[in-house]
Amino acid sequence: MEQIFVDKMTAGCQELGITLSERQLEQFYQYYEMLAEWNQVMNLTAITELEDVVSKHFLDSLALVKAGIPLNGCRAIDVGTGAGFPGIPLKIAFPGLQVTLLDSLNKRIQFLKEVCGALGLSQVEMIHGRAEDFGRNPKYREQYDLCVSRAVANTATLSEYCLPFVKTGGFFLPYKSGKIDEELADGTKAIESLGGSIEEVVRFQLTGADADRSLVKIRKTAKTPKKYPRKAGVPSKEPIRG
Repeated sequence: MEQIFVDKMTAGCQELGITLSERQLEQFYQYYEMLAEWNQVMNLTAITELEDVVSKHFLDSLALVKAGIPLNGCRAIDVGTGAGFPGIPLKIAFPGLQVTLLDSLNKRIQFLKEVCGALGLSQVEMIHGRAEDFGRNPKYREQYDLCVSRAVANTATLSEYCLPFVKTGGFFLPYKSGKIDEELADGTKAIESLGGSIEEVVRFQLTGADADRSLVKIRKTAKTPKKYPRKAGVPSKEPIRG
């Protein structure tokens, strides 16, 4: 492991109140190496420099702890996981977390299977498909304590993808940029229609990067009506509006 990696990860995690073992640091470094290697043959991320991966992917993913939700023993789903963010960093840091990684691109799922095998991560399920389809499947619908997503979509659309997975009393936490107020105002009707309620917005500066971030803490207060999610493609074309 490169010393700069160890120093940056350790300092960033300390800031978040997370202590990583030597084994966990090794898992993160191996994940970085696999990300860089696979990225040469498939488009996983535009962020490839070691220090940027640490701050903009690993520490950003782990910043979920700022929302104050206990993660060990929690059942979580990461919708639109892409190269595994935030699901895999959360799993490495909190081994007791049960994680489902959902992505619509099968080659990304193959990468994630390789990563989990190489890192020795258990209790990780990887599924290839669309959130609109799996959100209607009884095996996945309203089965999770927590849904997370760093996917790029407006809050109204993202809520329709994600809230159907969350059990009543659980949470949906989308990772957003710092400027979120207007988007949240537009998305409030959708959140409420899907059985959610905005509890708080946790705003912070991304460790090691000049970027403002927001975590929107949405509590599931009622079951999602059966008509949601609508069929694939509709939530992005016609978000629920007030």
